[in-house]
Amino acid sequence: MRVEFRLHDLASSGQVLEQEFKPIAGRFGMRWQLALAARRKRLGYSSRAPSTRCSSCCGNSARRPGGRYRGGDLEPRQQPFAGDRSGYSFFPRSVTPETKVQAEAEALRLLASHAVDTIVLARYMQVLSADFLAQSPGRIINIHHGFLPAFVGANPYQAAYDRGVKLIGATAHYVTEDLDAGPIIEQDVLRIDHRHDTDDLRRLGRYIERVVLARAVGWHVDDRVLLHGNKTIVFN
Repeated sequence: MRVEFRLHDLASSGQVLEQEFKPIAGRFGMRWQLALAARRKRLGYSSRAPSTRCSSCCGNSARRPGGRYRGGDLEPRQQPFAGDRSGYSFFPRSVTPETKVQAEAEALRLLASHAVDTIVLARYMQVLSADFLAQSPGRIINIHHGFLPAFVGANPYQAAYDRGVKLIGATAHYVTEDLDAGPIIEQDVLRIDHRHDTDDLRRLGRYIERVVLARAVGWHVDDRVLLHGNKTIVFN
């Protein structure tokens, strides 16, 4: 159940409302939360791509009514400078099997220092550790360039082409310890035929990825997604 309502001066009276609702929630054994629509969510993006290529993916998911993103490339810098049009800080880090533990610890530190609410994996192409996932349950979103559960892994478009599929798609889902198996938030597909080669599938797939990721992130930050076991309930 999701209830949206307007209340005068809710920003200052929200804590009182929560305290007064707790006895009611306890009586019925409810799991609940109160989210203020006026509170702007802070997003953290992790990507293997250079900043100039990542900006397209990030921008599509951040460009929402009332949002601050105005386009442009992401510049490598440690802090956003005054008058920054994108609103992003970009932190280049190299992640290898040997440096993964230290890299994840540094990422958690940065996310905490910037009060990040939601993490978006945009072509990150790394398996997050159980310790990292435990710090952000239900708050990490991944975009998979394939219509799950078919063609999981790193090269689904080649696998789809080899199989002769007639539909390709993309899947946005929450990240869990099981690779590409987390609760699905949004999916979409596009019809193809024998005239499309593997490069066509990748090009068309990138478009679907941007659309699906934008929808999923938008619904998540609007508190329209409820986790229910390994499924989601989306109030879109």
